[in-house]
Amino acid sequence: MLLAEADVSSKFVSLDVAAGWWIALLVIIGALLLVDLLVVHKESHEIDTREAAIESAVWISIGLCFGLVVWWGFGGGAAGEYYSGYLIEKSLSVDNVFVWALILSYFNVPPRYQHRVLFWGIFGALLMRAIFIFAGIALIERFNWVLYVFGAFLLFTAAKLVFSDNDHVDPSKSKFLKLVHKVVPLTDELDGQRLFTRVNGRRLATPLFAVLLLIEVTDVLFAVDSVPAVLAVSHEQFIVFASNAFAILGLRALYFLLADMHARFSYLQQGLAIILAFVGIKMIIHDWYHIPTWLSLLVIALVLVASVGFSLRSTAGADTISISEPLPPPDER
Repeated sequence: MLLAEADVSSKFVSLDVAAGWWIALLVIIGALLLVDLLVVHKESHEIDTREAAIESAVWISIGLCFGLVVWWGFGGGAAGEYYSGYLIEKSLSVDNVFVWALILSYFNVPPRYQHRVLFWGIFGALLMRAIFIFAGIALIERFNWVLYVFGAFLLFTAAKLVFSDNDHVDPSKSKFLKLVHKVVPLTDELDGQRLFTRVNGRRLATPLFAVLLLIEVTDVLFAVDSVPAVLAVSHEQFIVFASNAFAILGLRALYFLLADMHARFSYLQQGLAIILAFVGIKMIIHDWYHIPTWLSLLVIALVLVASVGFSLRSTAGADTISISEPLPPPDER
């Protein structure tokens, strides 16, 4: 017996999600973050490939298992939308991982301190995604034509990925970073994992604070693409937020696993472009034809697997990422 009634007669499932489900979801996310911060990574240390692979497997398993919970509670239609949203967010977030690598390398953040700043980056990303998701769904419910705008924007983004050089983020040219340097007193010395420190009695932000701000800004830019893409497969707030949250929670482990392998994924950009184009078309034609959730999930999975597979076959000898020049001293910025 289902724990909530699901109306699957419409194009997307419509759920009457009880408050208890939201409380349980937030408690699970909070508990996972606390265990990660206070138990698994209580002491700062450099995360090697083996540890990153194990943690990635654990986070992915948790995300997939929650999909089974959705299936049990709301039915197969809701689970299909959850898994589709999870896969879209996970695939689009891979590019975010490589941007993090550029930012952390530019600021010369030691490997043992990277997890902590990424932890707070993920925390902020969850809050920003929640705002984007609830705002996006509210717009869709009020103005149906917004789907056409989202769809067209995703097609535009897909075209940019195909026709532009998307080794795209150069922190040294970031206008936002230059603004931070002007507004926030910064020191060029790290003080362990602290975001702020005191130098000669003055309270100054450490480079980790600038890293955190830059990571949050880049995540907002990525969310502009990924949230509309997930809204192409589900309009249910609970499903969209849960799929985004569990995909994002595992990004830190994925970063430590893939950060130095950017050159190996030569076809990933094209694969992501195909995924964005597919969900953009799905949005635009929704009034005439609804692409079934199972077909969306199949297409996204096949494109992702194919792009990764072709990339690994064609770039067997490449394994490093191009890094911007390191951070100059404050008086030279």
